[in-house]
Amino acid sequence: MKRILLAATTALAMVVAGATGVNAKELRWGFQTDTDSLDPHAHAVTFTIGFLGNVYEGLVRRDGDLKIKPALAESWTVSDDATVWRFNLRKGVKFSNGNDFTADDVLFSYKRMSDKDAQMKINLASIKEARKVGDYTVEFITRAPNPILTGRLNSFFIMDKEWSEANGATKVTVMAGDEQKVSPAGQISMGTGPFAITERTAQVKTTLVPNKNWWGKASHNLTKVTMTPVKQDATRVAALLSGELDMAYPIPTQDIKRVNSNNGTAVLVGPELRTIFLFMEQGVDKLFGTDIKNPFQDVRVRKALYHSINIEAIKKKIMRNLATPSAIMISPKLFDRAGDFARYAYDPKMAKKLLSDAGYAGGLTARFDCPNDRYVNDEQICQAVTSMAAKVGIKLSLTAKPKAQYFKQVLDPKSRDYHVGLIGWTPGSFDSHNVVINLIASYNEKGKTGRYNLSNHSDARIDELTPMIQSESNKAKRDAMIAEVYKRVHDNVYYIPLHQQALAWGKRDNVALKQRGDNVFRFRYVTIN
Repeated sequence: MKRILLAATTALAMVVAGATGVNAKELRWGFQTDTDSLDPHAHAVTFTIGFLGNVYEGLVRRDGDLKIKPALAESWTVSDDATVWRFNLRKGVKFSNGNDFTADDVLFSYKRMSDKDAQMKINLASIKEARKVGDYTVEFITRAPNPILTGRLNSFFIMDKEWSEANGATKVTVMAGDEQKVSPAGQISMGTGPFAITERTAQVKTTLVPNKNWWGKASHNLTKVTMTPVKQDATRVAALLSGELDMAYPIPTQDIKRVNSNNGTAVLVGPELRTIFLFMEQGVDKLFGTDIKNPFQDVRVRKALYHSINIEAIKKKIMRNLATPSAIMISPKLFDRAGDFARYAYDPKMAKKLLSDAGYAGGLTARFDCPNDRYVNDEQICQAVTSMAAKVGIKLSLTAKPKAQYFKQVLDPKSRDYHVGLIGWTPGSFDSHNVVINLIASYNEKGKTGRYNLSNHSDARIDELTPMIQSESNKAKRDAMIAEVYKRVHDNVYYIPLHQQALAWGKRDNVALKQRGDNVFRFRYVTIN
């Protein structure tokens, strides 16, 4: 065992060598990958948004229990018709460079995040105008009543207008890799948050220190945070066990017992709000890169793939019971009527019949793309789905790749290149409307809907319901509309939901922290004894 630990930690030791001194208030943190950018408006990926939430802040924020609290806005009011939101900004706030925070920074950030290249612009989709009322007062005017606006503004991070203009960072970074559209904000940062980045080598190490200008009262006792991306599970776990890291996640399900039995370490396990699901390209007549008629335009084929999946086997053998099978695209913790829905049963015979009825009695072949470093056991899940589908005649050619490559391939609606894929989604507003407008509504660039409709389906009734769900304040009526959307997704198999994965965070016993269900790690709750 000692030889194994030594071999697994050798590659990491050089990176964290400077962080293994006697300073007990330094947090050495290992995650499975790096943030793709430091641009707070560029990339709608949970880890990037969560990490940057330690550096940037919004008008509101979520606390350790995920409740909305004031942040850069100390209070707000809403007009009777719920279309005018007035935010009273916090005075005396400074960016980490000492610049004052004012309404000008809010309006600048609103304009920047509304850019067509900003993946985060979907959070502002309901706002038709932002205006300055005074140096410390802004108003947002929504296109229709929007009683859930604050849930969307949690990740509307505010940048320093003066700093951005001085550093050529007024435009958002394009995540597709266009060298002509790479903002300096991708590799440098300037926020009002509790921590500031002082050093960064992408894919190697990022160093943060407490922001001495932060307006809030610190509840942590950290003097430094060193984040090291550690892709290999074995290396990450070994580094935690040996003391090279103070905190690491995710911990693979098969290593939880080992970490818990080790002297000085433990795993925090809790439910995550993220839903893992499969998508199938339905918007084109021929499979990308082929002259083959697209079989996934036939609901019988989509339903056959669904029936081929033994979700209980995935839960028990791959997830080791640390997953909750799902019938809809949101955690049951976030929708009261989730119990109205049930998954299609694992039924290989029915799957074969459906394929035969659709004209594929001899089977069919398609590509299957999958990340291998983003979700819990993502590649193993894809391997299992591939094997199960093959048994009914759906031959999926699996390619698993790092998330940085994978997301560039699948997330741009203008350059789709996949047949079937796997991805996960946590609604940033913790509300079904986030799922509907992002994943289920038809793609409409002007209307800012369907930005992540990866199945590329279109449903007129869902498009009709989408704005109604956003503006309806009567809970019973609203829940009925949401349930109708989920039923249409289920009946038409626009997606195949799999499960909500469990969180597994490993830490040393002297580290206290808050584990949030959205899998966001906030340093301001960390204390080291």
